[in-house]
Amino acid sequence: MMQSILELRHLKTLQALREAGNLLRAATLLNVTQSALSHQVKLLEDHYGVALFERKSTPLRFTPAGERLLQLADQVLPLTANTERDLARLAQGVAGQLRIAVECHTCFDWLMPAMDVFRQRWPEVELDIVSGFQADPVGLLYQHKADVAIVSEIDHAESVAYHPLFRFEIVALIAKDHALAKKDILQAEDFADETLITYPVPDEMLDIVRQVLKPANIEPAARRTTELTVAMLQLVASKRGIATLPLWAAQNYLNRHYVLGKRITPQGLTGRLYAACQPELSEKAYLADFVEIIRETSYLNLENIELI
Repeated sequence: MMQSILELRHLKTLQALREAGNLLRAATLLNVTQSALSHQVKLLEDHYGVALFERKSTPLRFTPAGERLLQLADQVLPLTANTERDLARLAQGVAGQLRIAVECHTCFDWLMPAMDVFRQRWPEVELDIVSGFQADPVGLLYQHKADVAIVSEIDHAESVAYHPLFRFEIVALIAKDHALAKKDILQAEDFADETLITYPVPDEMLDIVRQVLKPANIEPAARRTTELTVAMLQLVASKRGIATLPLWAAQNYLNRHYVLGKRITPQGLTGRLYAACQPELSEKAYLADFVEIIRETSYLNLENIELI
């Protein structure tokens, strides 16, 4: 009888390659180095004496041998994951709830797909979003009005657990015929004579203010707020001011040439997101799975983000 060298990690690697489309993105998704992932694939190919995918294809295309192993992965990995969730239910109980509070208006673009996946895996866990925008989502954890808070900064003075999600670039959005249209990169001083359009949130929650304008002692000529992203883009397109958004949130508008996107400072303006919760909730299997679902679905579905 042939001795199998297959392990679950090999099957996960093949699935990640299919979902991510190339070695580098698959390695990032699995939190391993590209060389380690390549070594796994070569080990399987040497053992079976066949190639598993075509090296020069973009996106990656599997050979019949690779497709056969993918069939096995699609059968084995869901069964394994379901069994592990059942064991967690037996050990920790099946009751639970995740009430989610968010401080960013654009979070729903990636949060809703992640919630859909989670509901399929953990149907017995009550999942809901705390209604309305929350200026202090971590405060709701202490008040037991929320179980998870999506936040942009780690506050080490808080006695909560932070789970890294991803980081992303924030770009400035201007009208196509704006006076700054010819500039490739905007600096803090470029905002001095402009109307800054933002969501109605405190300045300490605005990366453009906290990371760029305030350190440079720059105050925009005027400020304007709106609750709706589409309204923000309409104001920008009609030259009513400048806005800033995550690149992934603005990408569709940029692709349609509705507005122009400009990098902010030569290094780029970077935002980060974390899932915060009470330390005891971090021990729950469904919380760990929820965080992993967010990271995986966001990385596969959003453009220009990096896992942290």
